[in-house]
Amino acid sequence: MTAKAPFRSQKPTKNVSAPAAEKAKAAILRAAMQEFADEGPAGARMDAIGRAAGVNKALIHYYYKDKQSLYGAALDQVFAGLAARMKKVFERELPPRETVLAFAGAHFDYLASSPIFPRVVMREMMRTGRHPSPHVRRIVQRYLGPLQRRLVEVLAQGIDSGEFRRVNPLHFVLSMVAMNVFYFASAPVIAMITGSNPLQPKRIAERRAAVLDLISAALFTPRKARPQNSSSSRKAQS
Repeated sequence: MTAKAPFRSQKPTKNVSAPAAEKAKAAILRAAMQEFADEGPAGARMDAIGRAAGVNKALIHYYYKDKQSLYGAALDQVFAGLAARMKKVFERELPPRETVLAFAGAHFDYLASSPIFPRVVMREMMRTGRHPSPHVRRIVQRYLGPLQRRLVEVLAQGIDSGEFRRVNPLHFVLSMVAMNVFYFASAPVIAMITGSNPLQPKRIAERRAAVLDLISAALFTPRKARPQNSSSSRKAQS
């Protein structure tokens, strides 16, 4: 029996404008995101992605050499978009209290903008064992690590100034992010439990407000309880 020849991608024969090429790549990534969210990287099919994107499989292989490369590009799109959104929060240089709320709100809004993102993220974070993900280390080093370190710094500043309770900054960041990711990743189960669609705009707005309220209650100290600075203390004692 003759071995089947490996697939070889071919460059499109027609001249394609740069805008058209970018449009095709964007369509492929959107379709890939949905397929990976639904089926996981192992179960996702390139022909299904091609049909959903309205392109042939040869074009997908022209832009992405294989399914793993396409999956990596889809992950980069999710996390690069998240990092860019969070970077804008830090660039505002707000006080610690406002920064934490702005971060939590922006993170929530990013996930709400495409509820399939958390499903893709959760699948990726759980890929361990015999076939660990080749992408996790890159994602952590390029996107998640810098964001986590910056937010921990903000929490430490707030604790030192007396604005925040003396929480463990690392664990608080993990809990804060988990609240948002879990809601969207578990939307189908939440719908069964509550009997309503958790992704309706009204429900999303209610959840966002509840998240910010819980963070405020768990982290912020009452204003009257904040310690006075040393100069104020000396004036009060004189």
